[in-house]
Amino acid sequence: MKGGISIMKELIPKDEYGIFVDAHDTARVDSLFVAEFFEKNHKEVLRDIRKIIDPTSGLSEEFRQRNFAPSSYINNQNKKQPCFCMTRDGFTLLAMGYTGQKAMKFKELYIRRFNEMETFIKNLVSARQEFPLLTDNIKLLHENPRPYHFSNECDMLNRIVIGMSAKQFRLANGIEKGKSIRPYLNKEQINMLETLQKVDVGLLVAFPNYEDRKRHLEWYKAKIEEEK
Repeated sequence: MKGGISIMKELIPKDEYGIFVDAHDTARVDSLFVAEFFEKNHKEVLRDIRKIIDPTSGLSEEFRQRNFAPSSYINNQNKKQPCFCMTRDGFTLLAMGYTGQKAMKFKELYIRRFNEMETFIKNLVSARQEFPLLTDNIKLLHENPRPYHFSNECDMLNRIVIGMSAKQFRLANGIEKGKSIRPYLNKEQINMLETLQKVDVGLLVAFPNYEDRKRHLEWYKAKIEEEK
């Protein structure tokens, strides 16, 4: 972040537009980044947000609490300063008042980025259901975990065991998007996924290279099948 370090806990760190995933699987944007991209002083953005969330504005308390989270950051002078972390709905409400061609361009960009991040969150929640041990360890191993750290590993395990990613499996079997594929797998496939997940946790430490992990997991699966 330009100008400081946000204190709000992040599951997936900020991208170049300040959009991140908080500890409750919600996509948010930092008011500092909004100020930067809309070419406004951060104090002006804070003023606009405080007008929106003022008890006399007409906005419900429920909406305010859900979509505008007060936070803080440490500025370049090492001083704690206020900021807000907004959901897509909070950002949309704030950005309604920003007009002009450049503002419209950035509103469109942010809404698209929010959609992309929220799609990832659904995939992350699904991955956590399928591979809880693996996803927890990915967060421990990567200081700044990125979406592909989760999706690549889960896709690899599914391809090794069932021959396709979870997304491809859903499409092939007419399963609703985002729904767990576990109920549609047989007992052998589930057991193999559970076993390889545990093995992969160790491989993530020993073999940072994706292809190396894939090769070891394929070998391990073949050895298990040989012993049956």
